[in-house]
Amino acid sequence: MKIVFLGSDGIALPMLEWIAGSGRAHGELVAVYTQPDRPVGRGQKVQANAIKTWALARKLPVFQPEKLTEDVRGEYAGLGADLGLVMAYGHILKDAFIASPRLGTVNLHASLLPALRGASPIQTAVASGCGETGVSLMRIVRELDAGPVAEVERVSIGPRDTALDVEQRLATACVPLMERALPRIADGSLKFVAQDGSRATFCRRLTKEDGGLDFSAPAAVLAARINGLYPWPVCSVPIHGQAVRIGLAEALPEVAPAGVEAGCVLGHDAEGLLVAAGGGVLRLLKLQRPGARMLPAAEFLRGFPVPAGDRLSSVPMPGLVR
Repeated sequence: MKIVFLGSDGIALPMLEWIAGSGRAHGELVAVYTQPDRPVGRGQKVQANAIKTWALARKLPVFQPEKLTEDVRGEYAGLGADLGLVMAYGHILKDAFIASPRLGTVNLHASLLPALRGASPIQTAVASGCGETGVSLMRIVRELDAGPVAEVERVSIGPRDTALDVEQRLATACVPLMERALPRIADGSLKFVAQDGSRATFCRRLTKEDGGLDFSAPAAVLAARINGLYPWPVCSVPIHGQAVRIGLAEALPEVAPAGVEAGCVLGHDAEGLLVAAGGGVLRLLKLQRPGARMLPAAEFLRGFPVPAGDRLSSVPMPGLVR
């Protein structure tokens, strides 16, 4: 079975390594489509993404169209693929493109569909306080992430897991999912079941403005939001005139002293900075000053004291799910 992979994010690398290695008995990668090289980082140096770098190292043909024109579709069809496999590509595929491979086109989506269709399922699952998420293998249709689903692989989310932690777990979870699915795609035995659209939820593309915090929210809500938005867009709060970024937090069961306003610094313990929330106490575990690196809170506070009684200002927190 000839497979063409279409993707632009490193989350797919463990799966691609498996397909190119022990999974090769079920399907052979013959080409990769990925986004064009883009400027990256502060220096805005143009760089290849992780998928292109991986593919070139294995001498696979790499295609990087800016747009999926009819000429590109013809080129794609000429590869004679049996299966199109998509994960985090960044292009919307038209019907003719989807139907081009002999066995059609399937997509790996990083949520337990029909929950969290859309652009930011990993961050939103963590930021929403979900206890688990997963990867769903579906057939692509024109409606956003609405195709029938054949397989899922579930992944737990702990109270100190960030979106980065969960993404790495999901990347690994793609391997056993594809181990089960690829042979059955090849022999035609894999069954796809329609999603229940009445249960669908949607998550949007995140922006830097999503990194603000409203300390009148419960501590558990704030901790989930902080962890879910790391490593991007990252929550931050002004402290002593500097935008301090927060890389990890957790909610404590304690209740803030009576009369203490939300956002008031209560002090610190061995692990973090303690802040009164609208319900409970928020412990900030990792902090970062502008231009510096992310540090455990205890180390951060040795060089940047934040005394009890300081008040952290709040801003509205836009919703992430509809």
